[in-house]
Amino acid sequence: MRSVGCAGLRAAGAGSGGIGRRAVLLGLPLVGCAALPPPDPGPHIAGIAVVERDWHTDIALPVGPTPLHPALATLAADFPGMTTMVFGFGDRRWLLDRDRSPLALLRALLPGPGAILLTALATPPEVAFGPEHVVRLPLTAGQMNRLQEYLAGSLDQGWRRLPGGRWQALAEGPYPGSVFLASPIIYSVGYTCNTWTIDALAAAGLPVDPTGVAFAGQAMAWARQAAEMPGAGSGRMASHGRSNVPQPDDGLRRGP
Repeated sequence: MRSVGCAGLRAAGAGSGGIGRRAVLLGLPLVGCAALPPPDPGPHIAGIAVVERDWHTDIALPVGPTPLHPALATLAADFPGMTTMVFGFGDRRWLLDRDRSPLALLRALLPGPGAILLTALATPPEVAFGPEHVVRLPLTAGQMNRLQEYLAGSLDQGWRRLPGGRWQALAEGPYPGSVFLASPIIYSVGYTCNTWTIDALAAAGLPVDPTGVAFAGQAMAWARQAAEMPGAGSGRMASHGRSNVPQPDDGLRRGP
């Protein structure tokens, strides 16, 4: 799966700057270095997935097992047959301009408007991305509600809407069943797609810390650590098979 969100990090590495919320630290997160929330005692009601795509990570949310936040339900209505909503954050200029010149890489390191890439899947993430790139995390009802609030809050609620309240996309995404949506969150080298992913898990109440997370390897390390916590169950699901191409062929076309 090609990277669509972590612009410039491959070329320039981590550096200073951003919106001041996170310090960029090199290396993987250190276990026990932050005050993490205690486990949620409630029963698990559904599972989400953290997906690694080269230098990028996403959150995969199941459609059906639990009610969706109204904002997410409106999005889901545009993709009949969707069983998984995959959300990823990135730099709006990098995502939409498709300019991959050295100057564009440098611009991507500067703070700028963010965007959400939504991909609609009709199969589990393991099929679309490969089981080796997926970490499963079971959630309680409270954790699921908090995660959905975070995902809905990552969408620009003031962005123009289509008739019937449907979301107006910034543009079609890079493959079938994907769209770019406006986000109020600022992207920078100090707050990347991978910072956003772990921020989402932290908002849900999982034992992770987004401080210093800039790269996909750091995000996946936190996801695997959370999956191995007592009561979390197995962090990796059994293989369902995999498409031979490195992108989600099972994406759905958006409805009219």
